[in-house]
Amino acid sequence: MNTFLEKIYEVASRIPKGRVATYKQIASLAGNSKAYRAVGSAMRRNPDTKVVPCHRVVGSDGKMHGYSGGKGITTKIEKLRSEGVLIKNMKVDLKRFQW
Repeated sequence: MNTFLEKIYEVASRIPKGRVATYKQIASLAGNSKAYRAVGSAMRRNPDTKVVPCHRVVGSDGKMHGYSGGKGITTKIEKLRSEGVLIKNMKVDLKRFQW
């Protein structure tokens, strides 16, 4: 049986290039829609960013939230833009880019 943390990583690993998911969306898909803070914690401790693309996880309003890699949110934005995600005023248009 998978732990909730393993489920979070499994769900997040499926976010395709050029798309984003919200913390709440991942929590829901992992089995507990109220555990979005646990998703944030899991993303901070992500052991393998090549497998789990934590830069593709954003707030429910499309805003950029914490990122521990490189130069923080600046690196997150750079990675998303390199994948074709448009970011305006530190936000992603979820209607267009949400997975």
